[in-house]
Amino acid sequence: MTLQDLKKAKIVAMKAHDNETVTGLNVVISLLMLQEKSGNGSLTDNDVNAAIKKAVKELKEEREGYEKAGRQSDVDSLTKQIQAVEAYLPKQLNEEEIAAVINTLEDKSVPSVMRHFKANYAGTVDMKLVSEVLKKI
Repeated sequence: MTLQDLKKAKIVAMKAHDNETVTGLNVVISLLMLQEKSGNGSLTDNDVNAAIKKAVKELKEEREGYEKAGRQSDVDSLTKQIQAVEAYLPKQLNEEEIAAVINTLEDKSVPSVMRHFKANYAGTVDMKLVSEVLKKI
Protein backbone atom coordinates (compact mmCIF):
# COMPACT_ATOMS: atom_id res chain seq x y z
CA MET A 1 0.00 0.00 0.00
CA THR A 2 1.41 3.37 -1.02
CA LEU A 3 0.37 6.97 -0.60
CA GLN A 4 -0.77 6.99 -4.23
CA ASP A 5 -2.95 3.92 -3.61
CA LEU A 6 -4.61 5.68 -0.68
CA LYS A 7 -5.21 8.79 -2.78
CA LYS A 8 -6.82 6.64 -5.50
CA ALA A 9 -9.00 4.93 -2.87
CA LYS A 10 -10.04 8.37 -1.62
CA ILE A 11 -11.10 9.38 -5.12
CA VAL A 12 -13.17 6.20 -5.46
CA ALA A 13 -14.82 6.94 -2.11
CA MET A 14 -15.51 10.51 -3.17
CA LYS A 15 -17.21 9.31 -6.35
CA ALA A 16 -19.31 6.90 -4.25
CA HIS A 17 -20.24 9.76 -1.88
CA ASP A 18 -18.83 7.78 1.07
CA ASN A 19 -18.00 10.70 3.38
CA GLU A 20 -16.78 8.58 6.30
CA THR A 21 -14.23 6.74 4.15
CA VAL A 22 -13.06 10.00 2.60
CA THR A 23 -12.63 11.59 6.03
CA GLY A 24 -10.79 8.55 7.42
CA LEU A 25 -8.46 8.39 4.42
CA ASN A 26 -7.81 12.14 4.72
CA VAL A 27 -6.42 11.54 8.21
CA VAL A 28 -4.02 8.86 6.95
CA ILE A 29 -3.01 10.83 3.85
CA SER A 30 -2.29 13.92 5.95
CA LEU A 31 -0.08 11.92 8.31
CA LEU A 32 1.81 10.40 5.40
CA MET A 33 2.30 13.71 3.61
CA LEU A 34 3.69 15.30 6.77
CA GLN A 35 6.01 12.35 7.25
CA GLU A 36 7.11 12.47 3.62
CA LYS A 37 7.96 16.18 3.83
CA SER A 38 9.81 15.90 7.13
CA GLY A 39 11.56 12.61 6.38
CA ASN A 40 13.76 11.30 3.61
CA GLY A 41 11.07 11.73 0.95
CA SER A 42 10.25 8.10 0.22
CA LEU A 43 7.80 6.09 2.30
CA THR A 44 8.11 2.37 2.94
CA ASP A 45 5.25 -0.07 3.50
CA ASN A 46 6.09 0.00 7.21
CA ASP A 47 5.74 3.81 7.21
CA VAL A 48 2.32 3.54 5.58
CA ASN A 49 1.20 0.82 8.01
CA ALA A 50 2.45 2.87 10.97
CA ALA A 51 0.53 5.91 9.73
CA ILE A 52 -2.64 3.86 9.32
CA LYS A 53 -2.27 2.46 12.85
CA LYS A 54 -1.66 5.96 14.21
CA ALA A 55 -4.75 7.27 12.41
CA VAL A 56 -6.86 4.42 13.82
CA LYS A 57 -5.57 5.17 17.31
CA GLU A 58 -6.37 8.88 16.96
CA LEU A 59 -9.85 8.16 15.62
CA LYS A 60 -10.55 5.74 18.48
CA GLU A 61 -9.46 8.34 21.04
CA GLU A 62 -11.71 10.91 19.38
CA ARG A 63 -14.60 8.42 19.40
CA GLU A 64 -14.11 7.82 23.14
CA GLY A 65 -14.45 11.55 23.73
CA TYR A 66 -17.71 11.67 21.81
CA GLU A 67 -18.98 8.60 23.69
CA LYS A 68 -18.34 10.36 27.00
CA ALA A 69 -20.14 13.45 25.69
CA GLY A 70 -23.11 11.36 24.55
CA ARG A 71 -22.88 12.37 20.89
CA GLN A 72 -24.00 9.12 19.29
CA SER A 73 -24.15 10.39 15.68
CA ASP A 74 -20.48 11.41 15.88
CA VAL A 75 -19.60 8.06 17.49
CA ASP A 76 -21.30 6.23 14.60
CA SER A 77 -19.50 8.35 12.03
CA LEU A 78 -16.11 7.75 13.65
CA THR A 79 -16.80 4.02 13.89
CA LYS A 80 -17.37 3.94 10.12
CA GLN A 81 -14.18 5.95 9.56
CA ILE A 82 -12.18 3.52 11.72
CA GLN A 83 -13.55 0.51 9.83
CA ALA A 84 -12.73 2.15 6.50
CA VAL A 85 -9.15 2.91 7.51
CA GLU A 86 -8.55 -0.49 9.18
CA ALA A 87 -9.44 -2.16 5.88
CA TYR A 88 -6.08 -0.95 4.54
CA LEU A 89 -4.03 -2.61 7.28
CA PRO A 90 -2.40 -5.94 6.47
CA LYS A 91 -3.97 -9.03 8.05
CA GLN A 92 -2.79 -9.34 11.64
CA LEU A 93 -1.56 -12.65 13.07
CA ASN A 94 -3.87 -14.17 15.67
CA GLU A 95 -2.85 -15.93 18.90
CA GLU A 96 -2.68 -19.41 17.34
CA GLU A 97 -0.46 -18.21 14.48
CA ILE A 98 1.83 -16.38 16.90
CA ALA A 99 2.10 -19.47 19.13
CA ALA A 100 2.94 -21.62 16.09
CA VAL A 101 5.78 -19.26 15.13
CA ILE A 102 7.10 -19.14 18.70
CA ASN A 103 7.09 -22.96 18.90
CA THR A 104 9.31 -23.17 15.80
CA LEU A 105 11.99 -20.98 17.41
CA GLU A 106 14.94 -22.59 19.16
CA ASP A 107 15.46 -19.75 21.64
CA LYS A 108 12.17 -18.92 23.34
CA SER A 109 13.58 -16.20 25.61
CA VAL A 110 11.61 -12.96 25.63
CA PRO A 111 14.28 -10.78 23.99
CA SER A 112 14.93 -13.33 21.26
CA VAL A 113 11.26 -13.86 20.43
CA MET A 114 10.51 -10.14 20.41
CA ARG A 115 13.50 -9.47 18.15
CA HIS A 116 12.35 -12.22 15.77
CA PHE A 117 8.81 -10.83 15.49
CA LYS A 118 9.99 -7.24 15.14
CA ALA A 119 12.38 -8.19 12.34
CA ASN A 120 10.15 -10.63 10.43
CA TYR A 121 6.55 -9.66 11.18
CA ALA A 122 6.63 -5.87 11.55
CA GLY A 123 3.23 -4.42 10.77
CA THR A 124 1.44 -7.76 10.79
CA VAL A 125 1.59 -8.50 14.49
CA ASP A 126 0.69 -6.71 17.70
CA MET A 127 3.80 -6.93 19.86
CA LYS A 128 1.69 -6.77 23.04
CA LEU A 129 -0.18 -9.86 21.87
CA VAL A 130 3.14 -11.62 21.17
CA SER A 131 4.22 -10.90 24.73
CA GLU A 132 0.95 -12.26 26.14
CA VAL A 133 1.13 -15.43 24.03
CA LEU A 134 4.76 -15.96 25.01
CA LYS A 135 3.84 -15.77 28.71
CA LYS A 136 1.28 -18.54 28.20
CA ILE A 137 3.77 -20.89 26.56
